[in-house]
Amino acid sequence: MDISLQNIDKVSAKLTVKLEKADYQEKVEKSLKAFRQKANMPGFRPGMVPMGIIKKQYGTAVKAEEVNKLLQEKVYEYLRENKVNMLGEPLPVEGQAIDIAAQDDIEFVFDIALAPEFELNLGKDDKVAYYNIDVNDEIVERQIGMYTQRAGKYEKVDAYQDNDMLKGLLAELDENGSTKEGGIQVEGAVMMPSYMKNDEQKAVFANAKVNDVLVFNPNAAYDGSEVELASLLKIQKEEVAAHAGNFSFQVEEITRFVAAELSQEIFDQVYGEGVVKSEEEFRAKVKESLQAQFAPDSDYKFLIDVREYLTNKIGKLEFPDALLKRIMQMNNEEKGEEFVNENYDKSIEELTWHLIKEELVSKNGIKIENEDVMNMAKEATRAQFAQYGMMNVPEEMLENYSKEMLKKKETVDGLVNRAIEAKLAVALKGQITLDEKSISLDEFNKMFQ
Repeated sequence: MDISLQNIDKVSAKLTVKLEKADYQEKVEKSLKAFRQKANMPGFRPGMVPMGIIKKQYGTAVKAEEVNKLLQEKVYEYLRENKVNMLGEPLPVEGQAIDIAAQDDIEFVFDIALAPEFELNLGKDDKVAYYNIDVNDEIVERQIGMYTQRAGKYEKVDAYQDNDMLKGLLAELDENGSTKEGGIQVEGAVMMPSYMKNDEQKAVFANAKVNDVLVFNPNAAYDGSEVELASLLKIQKEEVAAHAGNFSFQVEEITRFVAAELSQEIFDQVYGEGVVKSEEEFRAKVKESLQAQFAPDSDYKFLIDVREYLTNKIGKLEFPDALLKRIMQMNNEEKGEEFVNENYDKSIEELTWHLIKEELVSKNGIKIENEDVMNMAKEATRAQFAQYGMMNVPEEMLENYSKEMLKKKETVDGLVNRAIEAKLAVALKGQITLDEKSISLDEFNKMFQ
């Protein structure tokens, strides 16, 4: 076997592989013998089919399979050992005709797309913006409000206010305003007037008290929504149109959600028993938690800006466009040539950043271990629990949830990428000059709109 690489230009090459019969014949014979042992043909006992028949019927297919396996193994071994920085896959030269059945000595020629070479040196002369999200009192209060809401409870009250929930007897009325004979009656009907779409109908319930009887029009209140009316009146959607008149509602119960007061119980629920002992400490701890929660967002924006900065610094790279379009076409065969033409420039942008990122990872000696992936899974899990106000999640629970996440390959790939970017952000922040800016959360979020 002989493998050679000939550079056509800076970003493309031809790889030639010459196979002789001796390179693959032993593997072919071994495969045919194994096939013969399993072959089951009429007129022959299992395993006793003459080798001549086996070769005649299956020889070419087995030869092609073994040659292909050997070819793949040796080509990738060559590329790896010779550190060929290849993009995509080796592509058979167009118009290459090979007759596997007739040829003993076979020559394969592949087009190879090579990654462009570029210099990437960073120092303090390189300056990139870094946005620190300002955790102000308003954000702290908003977060504390979420905790008190979650710890709140429903209480029965005597008079209605906005956002209260009403429970009572709902009855359909006739044209005279009397209870309609055979009309709809719903016991224990539950409503929240604040969700009504019609302000006039909503106003009917202002300051309502227990035992009051109110008259309103559900069809007008809910703007004719079949789904909402069917749910309220306990009928099918198709029946809604036949009940567009007024209804009476006798208030039997008014329930109001009341947020909890800040207390040691809430402190313990959020941060663990005894960790925080006063409202002042709690507010400080909430601010600290939010700052830690926003730090990855700042790093994410930083890497976006690093990408733009370095892409501009390096300039337009040379790529083997014709080869890459062939590779893209092969990987998106069902989408056609138009898809390739429409998306090629965007794919080159992504490829350019991928190469820059690989170079940064290599230069900074960034390696990702299993522990890094597990820690990233725990961070993702911790962030999910934090959305529900659970800051003090037991380590065992984090471990179990994280292990479930790691069972899916696509999830693992995403976590590996996040772990790489987290380490990369740390490394780059120590190498270049950060143009640090304090920014509100709203202003920060607007940058992504």
